[in-house]
Amino acid sequence: MAAPSLLNWRRVSSFTGPVPRARHGHRAVAIRELMIIFGGGNEGIADELHVYNTATNQWFLPAVRGDIPPGCAAHGFVCDGTRILVFGGMVEYGRYSNELYELQASRWLWKKVKPHPPPSGLPPCPRLGHSFSLYGNKCYLFGGLANESEDSNNNVPRYLNDFYELELQHGSGVVGWSIPVTKGVVPSPRESHTAVIYCKKDSGGPKMYVFGGMCGARLDDLWQLDLETMSWSKPETKGTVPLPRSLHTASVIGNKMYIFGGWVPHKGENTETSPHDCEWRCTSSFSYLNLDTTEWTTLVSDSQEDKKNSRPRPRAGHCAVAIGTRLYFWSGRDGYKKALNSQVCCKDLWYLDTEKPPAPSQVQLIKATTNSFHVKWDEVSTVEGYLLQLSTDLPYQAASSDSSAAPNMQGVRMDPHRQGSNNIVPNSINDTINSTKTEQPATKETSMKNKPDFKALTDSNAILYPSLASNASNHNSHVVDMLRKNEGPHTSANVGVLSSCLDVRTVIPETSVSSTVSSTQTMVTQQTIKTESSSTNGAVVKDETSLTTFSTKSEVDETYALPATKISRVETHATAMPFSKETPSNPVATMKAGERQWCDVGIFKNNTALVSQFYLLPKGKQSISKVGNADVPDYSLLKKQDLVPGTGYRFRVAAINGCGIGPFSKISEFKTCIPGFPGAPSAVRISKNVEGIHLSWEPPTSPSGIILEYSAYLAIRTAQIQDNPSQLVFMRIYCGLKTSCTVTAGQLANAHIDYTSRPAIVFRISAKNEKGYGPATQVRWLQGNNKKAPLN
Repeated sequence: MAAPSLLNWRRVSSFTGPVPRARHGHRAVAIRELMIIFGGGNEGIADELHVYNTATNQWFLPAVRGDIPPGCAAHGFVCDGTRILVFGGMVEYGRYSNELYELQASRWLWKKVKPHPPPSGLPPCPRLGHSFSLYGNKCYLFGGLANESEDSNNNVPRYLNDFYELELQHGSGVVGWSIPVTKGVVPSPRESHTAVIYCKKDSGGPKMYVFGGMCGARLDDLWQLDLETMSWSKPETKGTVPLPRSLHTASVIGNKMYIFGGWVPHKGENTETSPHDCEWRCTSSFSYLNLDTTEWTTLVSDSQEDKKNSRPRPRAGHCAVAIGTRLYFWSGRDGYKKALNSQVCCKDLWYLDTEKPPAPSQVQLIKATTNSFHVKWDEVSTVEGYLLQLSTDLPYQAASSDSSAAPNMQGVRMDPHRQGSNNIVPNSINDTINSTKTEQPATKETSMKNKPDFKALTDSNAILYPSLASNASNHNSHVVDMLRKNEGPHTSANVGVLSSCLDVRTVIPETSVSSTVSSTQTMVTQQTIKTESSSTNGAVVKDETSLTTFSTKSEVDETYALPATKISRVETHATAMPFSKETPSNPVATMKAGERQWCDVGIFKNNTALVSQFYLLPKGKQSISKVGNADVPDYSLLKKQDLVPGTGYRFRVAAINGCGIGPFSKISEFKTCIPGFPGAPSAVRISKNVEGIHLSWEPPTSPSGIILEYSAYLAIRTAQIQDNPSQLVFMRIYCGLKTSCTVTAGQLANAHIDYTSRPAIVFRISAKNEKGYGPATQVRWLQGNNKKAPLN
């Protein structure tokens, strides 16, 4: 975590949609990138459900239905997958509640649930200010404030320290309450405390940590409950314990519990001798507890004043949500003492990155031309931008004050057999729900002293600072996603049906990407059918008539081997795979890692880029953004260099957030095309027929002459793939002038099911002109999650 002075708070502005009114006593949970807020009070109890999409910076009000609960404040609010449970709290007219509601966020459907009472004892009494924590299939209720009087206008407070366990049914519904028998000293009664559950990696069971709260006076004690042995203990801590407080928030990210804000005793008050702190104030102090070492660390002390409004002002009764490694804070109230007219509700939304972002996936190639690359990488959640760098073995002239021209690239040997093309559909702006998993290899981290200002970013992915890249979403691409029909309940709402057993989304060069997802306001679990294109720069290909073992060096025509790269989460590929007798040269193999120089392509907001130039290194520098000491340069002062035909370039990318530049991705290598070769076929379609499937495509948009023939290939099962799943073996299933072919059921029976991302059968199609074969379009025909034979 950054030192206190380096905390980089961001205030969110320019959001769209209906912003909820300011409040306090509300609660929030996260479902992927969505922050869901319910309840709270400010001139009446709020009863709406509000959702903030952290990826699109948009508020919306979902159309809820069913047993809609009344508005409540200081309630319990937990999230289990895509269902949310609400328990208790204060409802209108000051009445306390012990009712339980369930929200299925996949349908925005509310349902009132009635758990069975405990086998012995009474169910929880109506209360507010309790903690309600989830672990596994159980919720744990502790403490709160009850009203001894039956008259809600005559409040007789009773602080609670009772403990209940609520067992949940899988997916929906609850079983019932139980009262676990605990060991050890039980924490004192309290309300407006926090409770989180944490389980150490590879050791020990889950433990619940209760901190602070109110019981006549504010509390600063920490309690631990071992949920396996049901033993209470009071762990010894190191470091400076935060001031006693209530109405604060506690959020767990990694092994740290972050405590922010709340009511604290007024300065000068002796909390040890005063049983009731009659005067209090809000705080903006910020600390964390390392749950492995039980050591407190102060990030923002209570005495630190903020004269520049660079962080949230003091508040209590706010909400906090962790999304990835980022903490979001919204609303709450500020004020002093008990004078209600001195309290003002905050309406601001802030976030704070708690650590540098992980490494993105490898850079993937969408399309290569003679002098540009269209590339993408998997998104990293909650980042502000990406630093893209490239490196090449070509000699180039370092930028200096007396040289402004790009170096002479004439006479460079061009190898036509390593060119690449690969298509990826940029993520839809509405695709906010589909779960994403990305590989994040651990590499050496970088830091950034002078962080760029991302406040003025737009929705386009124009490069930040002087632009070297166009908005990739407008770039022509040839991508198609072939899906075996998804039998899930939401498929028909998302995509058009090409045939009775196939769902397809096609992006052709002349069209821009269109969304296949309904608005996030419709349902949270909606799974989007995507296209995925990533560079698999070759594999092993054999003709159908000759499937004997062969080496990776090309010895016969139509046989080649090139290193394959990982497939990303999107699901179709156009990949560059020239067919040649000549073994490609590999300049990277002869280059020592220490000699590699990296140049910035630029900083991008989104995860795509059209690269035609890069910035020259200042004279005598190894890299513009140095590893470990990365100052973002003023790109307007740097010289640019164009990409050159037939040249290999290595790429890497790092994500940027408020903590700086994270580690770089693994390195990818692509080659610009040689003029004269045909482009990749486009608009691939698959439909079923009596014999098997019908595979069709459109000619390349850039044929560079007359197309002499097409070849289609199918990835097949072999012993080689079992030993090395990333090295696909292809069988040629068609060669001719037609732009379609039939793949028989017998051929499909030998197909390899690729599990590098979603299960899929892989086809490749390429075109040949007088110069030879150009790059191939790779298509992954998704098969669902079963391992049955295709067409079943």
